[in-house]
Amino acid sequence: MQELETEIARLDDRFRPIAQASTPSRDLPAGASAERVLRSLISLYAESTEPDRAALRRLLDRYRYFRWGAHLPYEWTGAAEFRARLIHLSLVDQGDDTRDEILTLRDYCTRAYAEGIEVTPIVAEVVAMSSDVDKYGMGSMKAVLSAYAP
Repeated sequence: MQELETEIARLDDRFRPIAQASTPSRDLPAGASAERVLRSLISLYAESTEPDRAALRRLLDRYRYFRWGAHLPYEWTGAAEFRARLIHLSLVDQGDDTRDEILTLRDYCTRAYAEGIEVTPIVAEVVAMSSDVDKYGMGSMKAVLSAYAP
């Protein structure tokens, strides 16, 4: 876990000046490295107990520029990639704005339905691993996933 946090901190430092620029660019120099670390985090989060998942959510709260800059590719197909994206939403735990996460969730679910993916069992799995803390007065991530997944 310490090695992973060290890498997240390094990437957070690389993303900070880009995120703080007056016009932030999404063309990030560490994109492949950040995706690799993010996928490791997603796997770890999915396999962890609730206390460990809570610690991982706090880690992303602490390294907000990593949270901002690390993402999975926009183009994806298949149930495994849909699941990874929902787990990422759970891990980010509403990020800076619950409304953005709701829009992202709806987009992912709409795309998954269009692809013929069975959305309900995947959403239920991720709901079970999500936080029930209401960070911004719009409900917890658990409630958001339950309420806004079409």
